[in-house]
Order: sequence, then C-alpha cells, then structure tokens
Amino acid sequence: MSANPQWDISRALRVARLFHLVCGVRDASVTPFLTLYLRQLGLAAPWVGILMGTKHLITTFWAPFCAFLAKSYQKRRVLLIGSLLGSVGASLLMVLVPPLDKDLGNSSCDGSHSVTPTVLPPELALTGNFTSAQLLASNDPAETPSIPAKRRSTGTRDASGLGQGPGESVQESFSQLPRNSVGSVEGARIASKVLQPITSTVKGTPWESALKRVSPALPLLAGGTALGSPANLSAGKGDSGARDLSLEGLRWTFLLSLGSMVFWELLAAPVEKVADDSLFEYLDFVDAADRYRKLWVWKLLGMSAGVCGMAALAGQLDCFLSPSGPRGAVHFYGYSLVSTLALLVSIFFPIPVYRRQEPRHKAVRALSLLEGDPRLILLAFTVFLTGAASSTVQNFLFWHMEDHGSGELVMGFSVALGLLGEILLHAFKMTLLRKLSRVGAIGLGLSCLSGQMLYYSFLWSWWSVLPAQILSAFSNGALWWAVGASVEALATRGTERPLSAMFRGHLYGGGTSLGSFVGGFVVKRFSLAMLYQASCVALLLWLALFLSVQTRLPQERKINYSKLLAAEAGDTSDSEQGMERDWLVKAMREKPSDWKG
Repeated sequence: MSANPQWDISRALRVARLFHLVCGVRDASVTPFLTLYLRQLGLAAPWVGILMGTKHLITTFWAPFCAFLAKSYQKRRVLLIGSLLGSVGASLLMVLVPPLDKDLGNSSCDGSHSVTPTVLPPELALTGNFTSAQLLASNDPAETPSIPAKRRSTGTRDASGLGQGPGESVQESFSQLPRNSVGSVEGARIASKVLQPITSTVKGTPWESALKRVSPALPLLAGGTALGSPANLSAGKGDSGARDLSLEGLRWTFLLSLGSMVFWELLAAPVEKVADDSLFEYLDFVDAADRYRKLWVWKLLGMSAGVCGMAALAGQLDCFLSPSGPRGAVHFYGYSLVSTLALLVSIFFPIPVYRRQEPRHKAVRALSLLEGDPRLILLAFTVFLTGAASSTVQNFLFWHMEDHGSGELVMGFSVALGLLGEILLHAFKMTLLRKLSRVGAIGLGLSCLSGQMLYYSFLWSWWSVLPAQILSAFSNGALWWAVGASVEALATRGTERPLSAMFRGHLYGGGTSLGSFVGGFVVKRFSLAMLYQASCVALLLWLALFLSVQTRLPQERKINYSKLLAAEAGDTSDSEQGMERDWLVKAMREKPSDWKG
C-alpha cells in the first residue's frame, strides 16, 4: 500500500482492469450486431453504410476533441461519468425506432417458430435477376429440402449449400418475371406464389434457432415493401399509393435511426479516449507506464465474453423483452445494463488531480513529422486502407453469415475466436517482429486480411466462416503490433503517443468511415461477395506497392553504441571546465544535503 493514497498503483491497476473488462463487455454487447438490427428495421445496405460511416466519423473527431476539453478544464471524471450515464438512456432510443414493415417483427415469438415472410433484397429488386443462391440464402438449408437448388450456368456457387435435387429450380421460376414487374403489384403476386413453399412452419428449440437462423428478414428495397404484405397484395390501393407509403416509412425510419445513432455516439464516444489518457498520465507520473501496455488484454477478454454471452441471451430473451418488435432489442437492454455497471466502476477510476504542464503543440509536431517522413506516409496509407477494408467485415459479414443460415451465437463465437487468437499470439509478439521485421509483419497482416476477404466471398454454410477467423490474430494483432513498433521507432521524443493516437484514431477511423459509405453502395449495385473480392484485390495491390516502395526508401541508420562510446571517451577532457559540463559529474559532486533539499 502506498503512503500517499492518491498514487496507490495496485488499487489503480485493479480498478483499471475491471473497467477495461466491463467496457469490453459493453462494447461487444451491441456493436457487432448493430448492422443486423438495422437490417431488421428494413434499411438496405446503402442506408446502413451511411449510418455506420457517420458513427465512425463522430468517433474519429468528436472523442479527441472532448478529451482535450476535459483535460484543459480538469473535468475528466465529470465527462467520464456523464458519458456513461447518457449512453445508458441514449442507446435505448434505437429500440423506439419503428421498423419499416411492422409485419416483419419478431414473428418467431408466437411459440411455433414460424418462418418470417421472405423479402427480396435490394440488389434483386433493382435488377430483376433472381438466382437460387440469392433467394435461398435467407432459408435454412437443412429445413428446405423441398426447394431444390441449382448452380448458375456461369459457375457461381449456390449460397445455400443445397445439393442438386429433382424438380424445377427457383431460378427457373423467377426467370419468367419481367424486369419491370419487380416491386409492382403483379410482380408481388407472382413472386409470392413462388416463395410460398419456402415460408413453411419449422419447429425447433431456441438453442437450435440461435445456431442456425431460419429465413432471416432480408433488407427491404427503398420504395418497396415485403412480398405478401397488404400494400402489395391489395391491387385496389394501387402501386403508386403503396410506393408513396413505403418511401415515407423509409424516410422516417432512416431519419429516426440517424438521429438516435448520432445522439448516442456523441454521448458514448469520449469514454474510451478520456479513460485511456487519464490512466496513462496517472501511471506515467509514477514511472509505471509499462503496466499500461498490458491492460488491453482485459478489454479483449471482456469483448470475447460479451459477444458470446449477449448472443446467447438474445436467443432466449428476445421474445420476452420485445415480442412485437424486430429481433435484437435485447442487445440494447444489455448495453444499458453493462453501462450502468461501468458507471459505478468509473467512480473509482484513477484520474490524476494535478495540473500537469505539457507542451500543447505535440499534435502539431506529430503532424509535421508525418508529413516529412516517407515511411510514415506509407504507413498512414496502409492504416487508412486497412480501416476501409475492415469496415466491410464489421458492417456486412454478419449479413453474409445470416444469408447462409448462421445464428447470432455462431456470429458471436466467430468474433470471440479472432479475439482469443490475438491474445494467444501476443506471447510470440517479440519473436514475430524479430524474425519478420516490422515491414514483414505488416506484409503478413495485409496478406492474411486479403485472404480473409477472399474466403468470405465464397462462404457456403452457416459454420464456414469459423476457420478464417483464426487469421484475425495476424490480420489485426500482428499488423497493429508492427504499426505500433514502426511509429515508436520513427517518432521523435514526446510525439510517440500523439502519433500513435493519430494512426489509431484519425487514419484508421477515417478509413473505416469511408469504407462504410462506399461499401453500402457496392453491396446494392453488385453483391456482398463482390465487395469482399474487390477488397481482396485492393489489399493485394497495395501490398505489392508497399513492399516495392519500402525497398527504395533510404534505410534506417542503426546506432553503433560501441563507436559512440569510444568517440565520447576520446572527446572527454580532464580539465575542470570539461568536467563541469558533464551533468553526471556535476550531480555526483552535489552534497547529500542538497539532494534532500
């Protein structure tokens, strides 16, 4: 126990570990499943991309600004507690957003686990091209044996994974639909007859439905409604009236989702930045900053437990907490509950109470250093592109898994598998960086990330994503370790932390935001598989450019300490004037009474 309770390092580290653990559970309880909930509301991929891009953009710039103000006015604890308290209520606003089609709510809560009505995805409704892979992607392969699948003549794999069977395929049934009939009343009648055998009642236990999702509700087309809904089946109301109602509903659903998410993110974004800065300064003041580097493990452990635990609870409590709303509302209730626990822990969170005088131009120095070093510029583009590619996984991988029958429990386990792999690989961090060098580790990370993208584009079953998640230890862990080591090696004294924050915050966050904006429109125009294949090609091209440019840059000068010491010994003067210039000799000559004073 320290003599001064203000600097009780052991207690501070215990509270920090608990806070990181709780915040990991808090973030993982809703963030990975947020795009799934937006899909349940009826928003198509472009609108989801805009919402997620706005969310990342707010986090990138709002969090550092709030942290700067809180540090300047010594209101860090007030901001930390206020952000946690505000996020408790702001997250529940998402539950109040009405879905675009209220008939597509949690229809499995009637006790029979009936299949929800199938909705045409926007890319199909726009073009009128229907394939068995795209239509059967929303149905459980094991539960729809009556709908035989057929591979396309171009050789595209059937996304449902069903084998060839007797009878006429769904693709052939939809080939008779005219392009301009999709979204119209007549087209809805024809398509609803074709889809009628798919929407049959399936019985199963809640745990089975958590592992394998049966007929998920696909995103609605902007301006269209679900097949079989009263707006489409009632010809008396007319197609124009139904379209106007759908556009009005889409506009309100999107605007309410945007307003709720912006307000929520404005309150929740400063928590992590303020807590990290406060803890680092607290430990750095007592020369214990090395212990700060080990706290990230606790957050990853919390995220692993939170993403699996909340997915399991969602399968059991969705019908109890939100019987008439869209699936996924339990994630927001869990987020609010864990945020309340984090609020209690934040009361004891270590925050320095002194006013430390630091130069305020460190960020400017870090920016000027970034502009003048070609290695840092190359590294900045790498981080930005990595963020853009990673956004496609964060936003739409669960959509892809849901289309192949995966439940939320499998999705959560896939995320936890990558996080645990990163924790286990950390034991070999120094060996990896020493054997491969920093450039080699970055190349390995980019290669693994591009391999994951290519693998995601060829998913064939509800479990097929799990093997690729093992590579996340290299594509995320090893890549960021190499980036951090490069930043520390290239930064000047006092700019290490601002430069690292710039890479992790502004560059990576900006890339994630841009990737979200662009990725949604790519999914609408082409497909999810095409999005991942394009990301793979872009990463491979940048990897080749990165390695080729890196070899042409001037090599880093290695300090020869033996020559430096020899030169220093040769320049040492025995004169009194030379010895007075040596700060070590001067300090040793001081009397002990001066030290005590």
